[in-house]
Amino acid sequence: MRKLIFEDHFLGTTPDEKNWTLEVLGSGFGNKEDQFYTARTENVFTKDSILHIVARKEDYEHRKYTSAKLVSRHKFSFQYGKIEVRMKLPKGVGTWPAFWLLGDNIKEVGWPKCGEIDLMEYVGKDPDHIHFSLHSQNYNHGKGNNPYFKKEVKGISDDFHVFTLDWDQFGFKYYLDNQLLKTELKGDKKSVEDWPFDQKFYMIINLAIGGTWGGAIDDSIFPTEFLIDYVKVYE
Repeated sequence: MRKLIFEDHFLGTTPDEKNWTLEVLGSGFGNKEDQFYTARTENVFTKDSILHIVARKEDYEHRKYTSAKLVSRHKFSFQYGKIEVRMKLPKGVGTWPAFWLLGDNIKEVGWPKCGEIDLMEYVGKDPDHIHFSLHSQNYNHGKGNNPYFKKEVKGISDDFHVFTLDWDQFGFKYYLDNQLLKTELKGDKKSVEDWPFDQKFYMIINLAIGGTWGGAIDDSIFPTEFLIDYVKVYE
């Protein structure tokens, strides 16, 4: 049996501050995103053991939309293990929810040298597909050469699904509802510029709106919710 080293079932009425920091910012995040992330209960709360991230159409600061982003940086990070997340994706053109990880050393070395692991990305304009990808200094979406996997799943946003990533020194195995979808091995990638995934990473949960990938926004969809039932990490 693997040892459980982190779990959050989102009890209470707000995200657990021991596990997550709510980022408050509307910088566009390098992707020309249209939302402002707030810490308000209008945008993020927990109820009936479910985390609700709610995107809204409203003028806020210098943005026309609001949403929320949770990060575990400085609270929990890990190197290797199995991460399991049960979530229900939002509906609507313009949504861009994600569960992803960044290297702890991002402040020292920057992106993409720190590494990025995208456990799940989804864009509402392409409603029946999920995306898994890895980014490094030498292999990233800016260069169009990064390890990437896209899977068609009809009605993926209709219900909850379990996304799992098994990560060790050899690479990654990616599962949906316990079905193995993709194996990505380290192989001959020896340098940290090629493969920065032998260090600690922290977790991020967010619902972006619009931007370079989310694209045009259908204002009739709001408010729309990204729901997370639980997050578990095993060593």
